Amino acid sequence: QVRLVESGGGLVQAGGSLRLSCAASGRTFSTYVMGWFRQVPGKEREFVAAISWSGGSTYYADSVKGRFTISRDNAKNTVYLQMNSLKPEDTAVYYCAADQRPYSVTRPYYSGSDMGYWGQGTQVTVSS
Repeated sequence: QVRLVESGGGLVQAGGSLRLSCAASGRTFSTYVMGWFRQVPGKEREFVAAISWSGGSTYYADSVKGRFTISRDNAKNTVYLQMNSLKPEDTAVYYCAADQRPYSVTRPYYSGSDMGYWGQGTQVTVSS
């Protein structure tokens, strides 16, 4: 089982940057596809980015492509989301998640129901 804890959220002005971290516990962290999602009140949880278990493949929602970068350090059991050129519409609670099973082929898009493990979320607020 994978347990996830996000950190790094906060308040930033439009155009600024934040780096989110997701610390994982579990001996098999490196075998799971990992993803970042975000959610605002009254809306469904939205896919942001995914990274393969090897780290060699990454995928992004069109809304963040070119601005956000997902990465992982399996030696540290941590996945990151570097967010640059932030916009007010990026304001949300950001969640990291792990796939339901290890060694899955990474897909370019995931729904929330595809994921098996979730962190508690970290708030990102972008002011205009």
